[in-house]
Amino acid sequence: MPLDWSALADDLRQLLPPRAVVSRPQELLSYDCDGLTLDRHRPPLAVLPETTAEVSAVLKLCHARGVPFVARGSGTGLSGGALVEQPALLVVTSRMRQVLEVDLPNLCIRVQPGVINSWVTRTVSGAGFYYAPDPSSQVICSIGGNVAENSGGVHCLKYGVTSNHVLELEVVLPDGTVTTLGGGVAEQPELDLRGVFIGSEGTLGIATAVTLRLLRVPETVEVLLADFTSMEAAGEAVRAVTAAGVLPAGMEIMDNLTLRAVVAMLGEGLYPADAAAALLIELDGSAREVEVAAGLSERLCRAAGARQVRRACTADDRNRLWQGRKSAISALGRLYPSYYLHDGVVPRSRLPMVLAAIDALAAGHGLPVANVFHAGDGNLHPLILYDGSEPGVAERVKALAAAILDLCIEAGGSITGEHGVGADKRCYLDRMYGPADLALMQRVRSAFDPLTLANPGKLFPTPQTCGESLVRGRQLGVSDALAQVF
Repeated sequence: MPLDWSALADDLRQLLPPRAVVSRPQELLSYDCDGLTLDRHRPPLAVLPETTAEVSAVLKLCHARGVPFVARGSGTGLSGGALVEQPALLVVTSRMRQVLEVDLPNLCIRVQPGVINSWVTRTVSGAGFYYAPDPSSQVICSIGGNVAENSGGVHCLKYGVTSNHVLELEVVLPDGTVTTLGGGVAEQPELDLRGVFIGSEGTLGIATAVTLRLLRVPETVEVLLADFTSMEAAGEAVRAVTAAGVLPAGMEIMDNLTLRAVVAMLGEGLYPADAAAALLIELDGSAREVEVAAGLSERLCRAAGARQVRRACTADDRNRLWQGRKSAISALGRLYPSYYLHDGVVPRSRLPMVLAAIDALAAGHGLPVANVFHAGDGNLHPLILYDGSEPGVAERVKALAAAILDLCIEAGGSITGEHGVGADKRCYLDRMYGPADLALMQRVRSAFDPLTLANPGKLFPTPQTCGESLVRGRQLGVSDALAQVF
């Protein structure tokens, strides 16, 4: 029997303030996609709770009525994780933006899930602390979304991703039960259900309060900008620096297409627009430690073929260099009508070969690809650039994206580093994991959500969503592309 969404909306208005229930079709268009705009589905109904009690009441009603639900934060995700593909209630946490507690003696802060990532550091920076995970979208992405996707960022090389900085979660389970996962210290003598929940992409429930670990601002920070005449040389510099025992806070590479786009947006002099690749290396720690590491890194970059190495020691200079990196996607968006941002991971040693193979695949599909990525941990972010008004271009984009995923798997990597699987990459999960692995993952999910109400259809390949993935071989042109460079 079809669900009566109008009646459900009336019932939800009994639980929430009237402004917290969104039912008008024109207003619901705001939620028809996340940051991955290639696919769009307007939800039938949305709610915007502001407290844990309100979230619990909503999920209890959903559980009693058998209504599926999808959690959404700021909507900046890039894997279709917040997409309402099948009729479901959208639970938007963007109004849950309170900082609940600041505990500097114990180096932690407790926030609601709608708190923006950069607000956490802003709250404690005056006292000499900061929050390490820093996705490029940190000025708009929410902590709840970071928890759902286990987001990383520039500083994940040295300091780890979101899971390394979450101590405790207050969670509303799919039946409306409120529970706590984790505790006030990083290591708990129990099953790590906190770790299970982080990165579960909304399939196990909704986090309504998150306790985050804070770090002290380092004594000294320095950023090196090295430019190269080839991507291979930049990759060799990454290998040499890490092999020498230097552990940068972050290592980022931008290719020529990205450099030219950033210079066009932010002005000449920021980056060398004629370089084939630019490498940003951030070093932090004690003054002496940074001095030694910066000197060694500069020598290794020059030995790898760097044309020049620029060092930024002041906060203004460092921020300007990072502004260019974190504005890269926006800069490319000014030059191309649409883009599709991918998120594969490969071993560092295979970066140059995989990047060359991506170039070959891009040429074969007739689509430009810009590469800007976390070089230190091999997390690639190839941007497929296209014009959505071109007939048949969506199919070509998806075919190239699939080929890139297969390429990452063949190179010994993963289909995602921090953007998640969501709806976008579920049809490729069975290429990384066998039936027994996928069955075990489903059993874990069922332990939290036996009715499969939370974010239905996401993560796992099913006959309904991608039945062909279970029988389709790797016939995407990947082997030919690899043969050209390996």
